[in-house]
Amino acid sequence: MRSLYADHVLERLQFVTEGTLQQRLLTCMQTAIAEGVFPRATRLPATRDLARELSVSRNTVLNVYENLMAQGYVTARTGSGTWIAEHLPEGSLNSQRTPEAFSASPRSLAAISKRGASLLGHANASPYQWGAFVPGAPDVTQFPHKLFSQIQARLSRQPEVDRLIYSSNGGCPQLREALADYLSVARSVRAEADQIIITEGIHQAVDLVTRVLCDTGDTVWIEEPGYWGTRNLLRINGLKIQAREVDAQGIVPDLAPRARAPKMIFVTPSHQYPLGVHLSLERRKQLLDLARKHKTWLVEDDYDSEFRFAGQPFPALQGFEPDAPVIYMGTFSKTLYPALRIGYLVVPKSLAQPLRIAAAELYRGGHLLVQRALAEFIQKGHYVAHIRRMRKLYSQRRRFLAGLIARYLGPAFMPQASHEAGLHLVIHLPAGCDDVAIAALALRRGVKVRPLSQYYMLPQAQRGLLLGYACVDERQCQDAFGILKACLVEAGIVKKEGVERD
Repeated sequence: MRSLYADHVLERLQFVTEGTLQQRLLTCMQTAIAEGVFPRATRLPATRDLARELSVSRNTVLNVYENLMAQGYVTARTGSGTWIAEHLPEGSLNSQRTPEAFSASPRSLAAISKRGASLLGHANASPYQWGAFVPGAPDVTQFPHKLFSQIQARLSRQPEVDRLIYSSNGGCPQLREALADYLSVARSVRAEADQIIITEGIHQAVDLVTRVLCDTGDTVWIEEPGYWGTRNLLRINGLKIQAREVDAQGIVPDLAPRARAPKMIFVTPSHQYPLGVHLSLERRKQLLDLARKHKTWLVEDDYDSEFRFAGQPFPALQGFEPDAPVIYMGTFSKTLYPALRIGYLVVPKSLAQPLRIAAAELYRGGHLLVQRALAEFIQKGHYVAHIRRMRKLYSQRRRFLAGLIARYLGPAFMPQASHEAGLHLVIHLPAGCDDVAIAALALRRGVKVRPLSQYYMLPQAQRGLLLGYACVDERQCQDAFGILKACLVEAGIVKKEGVERD
């Protein structure tokens, strides 16, 4: 079995076509080290092993290692192999990913469209999806995998034909019925089964509604800050994006006189991502009034509303008024596990058939056996029971992390929003500090936070760090927080014994 290092190098070698094999291999490894894909202070595979995995001569790998050592990228430890340096040499490759990082050849660059180059240039998906403090990652180890597997196995023994062919009716009927019942009770969503379309997560849902309901050049509003994944999908679908400020009451829906109304407004009203505020009653009314007046669609992303730990639960915007101009999106990625790749849309009745047809044409949906198993999982009460267990666990972990912030950093660093929901907290940092550099420093030491500034589209970005706590037990949280505090001390933001900030 190949190592992860070999897999990555083989992946990147196909994009680097200039120079000898040794030069191409050296470029790939320099880039991986500089970008942090190969973490600092970690051991590289032995030259013999890497040569075998790459199907190249050992001398080629030896020469590459020697070049990396001469340039300061790696060090040799007697008896323990070759290790990536803790501090990279001055003038090392820029760690920011750009389209050029994917190809050093003008010929292969020319093969990438302007749209593709824009997507690669704004790519923000992290290769790190687990551990302290990955935001939004649920504790997938707590899911009742054995129970779910038993349901799947039983259904698989005598599968019905309609679960083995393409889906053309919006997904498994039983799952759509189960969701209609669940959402009406849990989220006050007004929906019948025929209004629900099963998708492979939120990304596919966003892609579907924008492709069908928007034309190239249409204006859409997004929250500022907001989820980068939605922003990138809108960008690649050719829409004109306008970032709208988020304050303590949520998105500010002011439309300037004679300004063109947006075709869509993307919002996270129950738990704004990433700041954690909820959309006030007044703002909900303003948004709905604006949407009705200008024939604008409100697209509600209700990504983690199940996890509210205190205070009044906030119902979905979709059910706030009868026949609201709202397209509701949900996902099982936070409540169950991301690799399940099941999300859903709840759409107005007038859109149900067009969107079902478009989904069948664009994506040729499948996974109907898994969807049928999930339907039974919900109908028999296992889903609600699992959410109840996880809500208790995440609440404990949230309190523990908030306690660490208060004790070791001080009240000035506590999240500004109540954060009584969700799977992450936000530490706000002084204006002008480099939260990207701090996150990179933490990553080199094994702690995976995300910089708040990367969630902004405009330059006037707040500085901070997103800390996910859901997949981190208390012992791991304590250790990782100690490392993070040391990074903040090294950055000059806090003193060893207390707070030092603007």
